[in-house]
Amino acid sequence: MNFDLSQEQQMIKNTIREFADEVVAPGAIERDRTKEFPLEIFKQLADMGIMGLPFPEEYGGAGADTISFAIVTEELSRACASTGITYSAHISLGGAPLNLFGTHEQKEKYLTPICTGESFGAFGLTEPNAGSDAGGTQTTAKEDGKDFIINGSKAFITNASHAKHLALTAITGMNGDKKEISAIIVPTDAEGFTVLDNYEKMGLNASNTTELFLENVRVPQENLLGGRGKGFQQFLVTLDGGRIGIGAMAVGIAQAAFEKAKSYANERKQFGKALSEFQVTQFKLADMALKIELARNMVYKASWLKDQGRPFSKEAAMCKLYASEIAMEVADQAIQIHGGYGYMREYEVERFMRDAKLLEIGEGTSEVQRMVISRLIG
Repeated sequence: MNFDLSQEQQMIKNTIREFADEVVAPGAIERDRTKEFPLEIFKQLADMGIMGLPFPEEYGGAGADTISFAIVTEELSRACASTGITYSAHISLGGAPLNLFGTHEQKEKYLTPICTGESFGAFGLTEPNAGSDAGGTQTTAKEDGKDFIINGSKAFITNASHAKHLALTAITGMNGDKKEISAIIVPTDAEGFTVLDNYEKMGLNASNTTELFLENVRVPQENLLGGRGKGFQQFLVTLDGGRIGIGAMAVGIAQAAFEKAKSYANERKQFGKALSEFQVTQFKLADMALKIELARNMVYKASWLKDQGRPFSKEAAMCKLYASEIAMEVADQAIQIHGGYGYMREYEVERFMRDAKLLEIGEGTSEVQRMVISRLIG
């Protein structure tokens, strides 16, 4: 059992850490305030070949592994979680379904622009009445000659304002009283397709979270992604990979909160000595370090299993659940160590908590992860 990163993985880590510290972190507070999408950062990541990192070189990707993707997501999230979630969704929700289920022609047409950074990756799953119960999908795609005509709406969709196309789930028929759900690739500039970026969010303010409205949107049936009626199974597989991304994000946020707390504890004097000299603070920091290390190992294990082509659904759910919950816990303790200053925006730790909360909700709530795990250990 080898816990060392490969030479390539270590090189990616060193490169992206330096980029995160020098390019991503300096504007994070301002982006949180202004909600400005970090477009320039992603142009630079595209130039570095990071936007298609785990996808085949044939389609403009870098052919790297899932652990490398997790490393990049963690490091970006450590500097700015809005940048981290944009990247994670771009890869794991936008590019992955196309790579997993697309035909060669579909990959050439739709995956390549995602890999090169010409388009952001996005995935239309959640609806106003279908969150954790994704089977509650109401969007429909009805056949009309060689086309589908799509009607419905989607909610909480990441990156759609900057995506030229996305895969979305829709009902393509009924088998008795059971919905036949399929995935269809839809260009975002199609007539009748509206993307609205109007949400007022608690955190991750510089990420793009949208509503989608589809009114008689016509796409050719050749845009069907994977087999007809396979959409439900496909998005379950997609979410498994996405959960690794959420876990990596959570580790990054927790690491950032820990580093801020440790630095502050070394500098802040109370009762004549540094906070870090008090055992109560030492124990807090020790617990934070322990939980971050455990979470990172869980993310890497799920990533490794995925790369080996082995089942990883249980481990993905576990790493997402544990990492997201410890990210909230570590951010909370970082604020506590900062005392009154932790409540102030300029010290950043309050942002980590606001950003971390989404990770207990998105891509399957903590409650859903426990349901998934309980089924897989039963």
